[in-house]
Amino acid sequence: MASKGPAESLSEELICPVCLDFFTDPVTLECGHNFCRSCITRYWERERRNSCPECREVIADRTLRVNRALANLAEKARNLNLYPKGKESKRHCEEHEEELKLFCVTDKTLICVICAVAEEHREHRFRPIKEAVKIYTDQLKSSLDSLTKKILDFQEKEQQQKEKISGVQEQSHSLQSHITSQFAELRQIITEKEQSLLRELREEEKRILNPMEKNLREIQENIRIIQEEISKLKEQMDQKDSVMFLKEEARRNRRINDDIQELSVTDETLSVEKFDHLYLLNTVLRETLDAINRDCRV
Repeated sequence: MASKGPAESLSEELICPVCLDFFTDPVTLECGHNFCRSCITRYWERERRNSCPECREVIADRTLRVNRALANLAEKARNLNLYPKGKESKRHCEEHEEELKLFCVTDKTLICVICAVAEEHREHRFRPIKEAVKIYTDQLKSSLDSLTKKILDFQEKEQQQKEKISGVQEQSHSLQSHITSQFAELRQIITEKEQSLLRELREEEKRILNPMEKNLREIQENIRIIQEEISKLKEQMDQKDSVMFLKEEARRNRRINDDIQELSVTDETLSVEKFDHLYLLNTVLRETLDAINRDCRV
């Protein structure tokens, strides 16, 4: 196998692994490999992950360190025309030491003219390297165009989906505020209704109890009068003087007739059904709905 000359070995060290041309604005990654700044940036954008094209190591820090020494050497190599820009590298077949001029379409590999007539590639299809490059470049361009359209379509869908999500979140937030406000209003209405019904209950209690308590006082007064009369009757029965006994008897009949009133028990009850829980629930709900409808009309 033909050994590489010093110039060829040096030029290979100054070639970017991505664009296969002399380094332009070379930068060094954390793993130690070097690339053109534009090449590694485009590679990361295409792959959507920060990794080294050479060793596949994931790069945590995207900070690109400039390699000035490598930039200077690459520029000198250009000036010395060691590996002129635009000219393909002269790579040789490891088996026949001939220049690789053909591309085996069947095996997808570079071969020399001797390989093409060898038994290994006898039934295979071949293309000149430039023709193969053009064909596959066109295919890649077509794939790239197709993927570009797809990513644009997905990006548009992504934006639409984000807008839909944002719309639902805004709607949910608005409804939460509305629900909180409505229930605060409901609690206010219920509280006001509670206080109103309690006042009404107290007033009805007072209206019923006033005449009943008055009647109770009159009954108690009659009891007192009768008790006093009973006491006097006992004293009269103990009277030994017949004249005094008869005089007291005449006064007693008149006094009882004048002082004792005919009374009955006052009977009235609270309107229990008015304060029953079902009645209250129906009343509060009806009034609540009326209040909500009034607010809606406003």
